[in-house]
Amino acid sequence: MLRPDDARRGRSTVHATRAMVATSQPLATVRALEVLKEGGSAVDAAICANAVLGVVEPTGCGIGGDLMALVHEPTGKAPVGYNGSGRSPRGLEREHFVDRGLAAIPARGGLSVSVPGCVDGWFALHERFGELPFRRLLEPAIEAARDGFALSPIIAAEWERGLAALSEYRAFVDQFTLGGDAPRAGEVMRRTGLADVLERIADEGRAAFYGEIDAPSDLATRIERAVAAEGGVLSAQDLARHAGEWVEPLAVRYRDAEVFELPGNTQGPAAALMLAICERFDVGSMPRGGVDRTHLFVEAKKRAFAARARMIGDPTHHTSKGLDGSAMLDPAFVDEQVAAIDLARAGTELAAGGPRVARGDTVTLSVADERGQLVSLIQSNFRGFGSGVAPSGLGFVLQNRGELFDLSDDAGANGYAPGKRPFHTIIPGLARRDERPWLAFGVMGGDTQPQGHLQVLSNLLDGSAEQVLDLQDAGDAPRVVHDGAVHPTGAAVAGADGLGEVLLEEGFAEEVATALEARGHRVRVGVPSLSGWFGGYQAVARRSARDSAIAVYSGGSDGRKDGCAAGS
Repeated sequence: MLRPDDARRGRSTVHATRAMVATSQPLATVRALEVLKEGGSAVDAAICANAVLGVVEPTGCGIGGDLMALVHEPTGKAPVGYNGSGRSPRGLEREHFVDRGLAAIPARGGLSVSVPGCVDGWFALHERFGELPFRRLLEPAIEAARDGFALSPIIAAEWERGLAALSEYRAFVDQFTLGGDAPRAGEVMRRTGLADVLERIADEGRAAFYGEIDAPSDLATRIERAVAAEGGVLSAQDLARHAGEWVEPLAVRYRDAEVFELPGNTQGPAAALMLAICERFDVGSMPRGGVDRTHLFVEAKKRAFAARARMIGDPTHHTSKGLDGSAMLDPAFVDEQVAAIDLARAGTELAAGGPRVARGDTVTLSVADERGQLVSLIQSNFRGFGSGVAPSGLGFVLQNRGELFDLSDDAGANGYAPGKRPFHTIIPGLARRDERPWLAFGVMGGDTQPQGHLQVLSNLLDGSAEQVLDLQDAGDAPRVVHDGAVHPTGAAVAGADGLGEVLLEEGFAEEVATALEARGHRVRVGVPSLSGWFGGYQAVARRSARDSAIAVYSGGSDGRKDGCAAGS
């Protein structure tokens, strides 16, 4: 059970009648809401918020990273998904790693860099759903980068941790510090190099960043040189060839909601499978934060992550053609996973270990506009500040998504190949009720994300009307994270017993940990909320008022982050 004094963390759900934004930094929320007030779409506001977050929260996102999104129009049509992940360099063969005796791709440096898909994603989303001129959407980010912004506390702490891991990268230190030191909370940080780049993207369009095959942009050429200087081979032609992809989301029923997740190469199918498994159990009868519900969530996670390692790759690449994870929702396969779960005992047949990605650094944001369009957008550098490769003078750092490829001899779905998209952790979330858009949500944080999706939706949907939580409390409630799984990199198993570790956030009662241990789990209780394990949630919801056709919008913003929800 949860301790009564930890049931709430101080924020209230925000309600409004026209529109709603939830992000992890207040400036991004405010600027996105301004876009909505000017007649912009939810997609316009999401792009604006993401651009601002790339300035004020570069610990988690930026134009050197990738982007994923789900968009639901206010019609009966199903939502659409956008996969903005980039591919590995076409000139980088697996033998390059083997010849250097590397069993895994290094987390930092040029070899971990894949093509950044964020900017392309902005333009693809805007072309299909935008209402305001694209330049208008980047103006707040340009202003914040050029004139400066005051650092918020949680981001400041993450900035300091990130800098400590990347002090050897001179160009990074020059552009992301104040005189060699991490900026502190309340200090003003200016990012003029990034302002210049955003100005060019606003004025010249997508080609300013990616160039063309026969006409590389100078930005792409400078990116190529920066990667080469750190041992990588990403080329300007790799950037010019990049294109994101519109995809059909996977759908899974959970209680009275239809939940949508992106297919592979993301871990969306793992989230969907966890929901499909738990749909077969009477979770509402299990006390929230109690041993039964917590045990079930951990066991569902183990099953889903084992399937994740085998059944998700880049479905467009010949080395993993068709492995989009949709087979994980086959009813017979779900039946097998349900039957394998023992509600009285921790499963041990699944390998634990591999490098921890539960603390992957990312931003997620959710927006609803006056028409009822819902957007869940998630964007990331992967690990804090990504690869550490920051092209001199450009003001952003390149992602290290390539780290998640499997280099082993018997690599499966996620085996490394040139021109291939790596397994991707970031997943937006959407849900609808009665064929109408209801909820846009996300929970950032590496392996935490599918686990967070399940727990948030369970908090909103499992139990009677008096038992379920509102939008803010659903995200603030203490979470459980299971650390240890069959890992998509094919990494060596750590721990022969296959248990991994159950991390209980502060707020769980001691007796829950004791009861879980009695069922065979290895448990750590009282893990601090700001330890980085439990992610960050942002959500908006839309419903009709009881006595009229007026829509009511709600917003929730995770107390583990600096941000807020705001509406109009």
